[in-house]
Amino acid sequence: MSMQVELDTSNPAAFYDSLASTLKALLAAESDFIANLANASALLFSHLPNINWAGFYLLKGNELVLGPFQGKLACTRIKLGRGVCGTSASTRETLVVADVEAFPGHIACDSASRSEIVIPLISRGELWGVLDIDSPILNRFTEADRAGLEMFVHVLTLSIEARA
Repeated sequence: MSMQVELDTSNPAAFYDSLASTLKALLAAESDFIANLANASALLFSHLPNINWAGFYLLKGNELVLGPFQGKLACTRIKLGRGVCGTSASTRETLVVADVEAFPGHIACDSASRSEIVIPLISRGELWGVLDIDSPILNRFTEADRAGLEMFVHVLTLSIEARA
């Protein structure tokens, strides 16, 4: 399925509603989990302003393993509890980090990244992985971004549940 999407970022709530609707349409057209994560990361990377990385780490045993993403080369494996991604996965909470250099144990995959948001993917109580988005701008992610990206991840988890 080919899809060209234009989204207006001037109203964050409307922007994230449109982003979630676009994701729903993408997910409806494809059943493969990895393909859907690839398109989800491309959708975020192409429409979120001021980011330099968007992608997924998937839970494999006691670590997160790099999944589909858009951006520069990335760390391949992250232990649970380590860095922003590993901490978000182990606490199962969204983390918004205004300055990654101030985060204890931050893993610098891209030295240009200055702020980060990580949202865990949880379906029926099971952790599947995390969505990780980095920005070269300090304090890039707002509460509106948190709410909108949590809604985006919720759409993904509903897709996981529908196919399980």
